[in-house]
Amino acid sequence: MNKNIEIDFSTFYTSNAKLSELDSYIQKAQTLAGEGNDIILTGQAPIWLYLKVAHALHGKARKLIFRSPVTGDVLIFDHSPD
Repeated sequence: MNKNIEIDFSTFYTSNAKLSELDSYIQKAQTLAGEGNDIILTGQAPIWLYLKVAHALHGKARKLIFRSPVTGDVLIFDHSPD
């Protein structure tokens, strides 16, 4: 059974995200996401981090959602058979 998993990018680094650490951020997100789950990406982070992780989770996540206090939930993709 799939789970809803929230990944908060603000917990991935202390002051500023570093492009040189991108591979470790992607690995951490993939580990947290698991396989076939509904993933919610949230937290303060640069857009390049959101885009790269979203790309890395395509094919692993069943559903990907961006959550922001400004926009609310924005569906990025949904591969659920429902």
